[in-house]
Amino acid sequence: MSSITQEIPPEVLALLPLPDVGTLAPDQARGAVCLWCPERLTAETAVDLGEQAGDDGRWWPRACGPCVGRRAHRALHSHVALCEPCVDNVGQCQAGLTLTRLVRKYRR
Repeated sequence: MSSITQEIPPEVLALLPLPDVGTLAPDQARGAVCLWCPERLTAETAVDLGEQAGDDGRWWPRACGPCVGRRAHRALHSHVALCEPCVDNVGQCQAGLTLTRLVRKYRR
């Protein structure tokens, strides 16, 4: 499994909106399939999105790299528009910097 979770602070994970666990197929909920597409995941291809808590309890979502990259790209555009430090230099903001790294690592 990818070690990227250790690189994604909780405040950045919150910028990547996850589907409600109750709306997921069983394979998606258990991390065998990407949260956002039908891609089957392996230990090499899965991006661990950390532990999440919901009405149905705790769960550990996983996604494919391309989906994480696309969502990080959208989140970066939204974040930069509202973050004063990012307007001047995205490297001044931990959230902006982390989103930029996710885009570079996973967007294809």
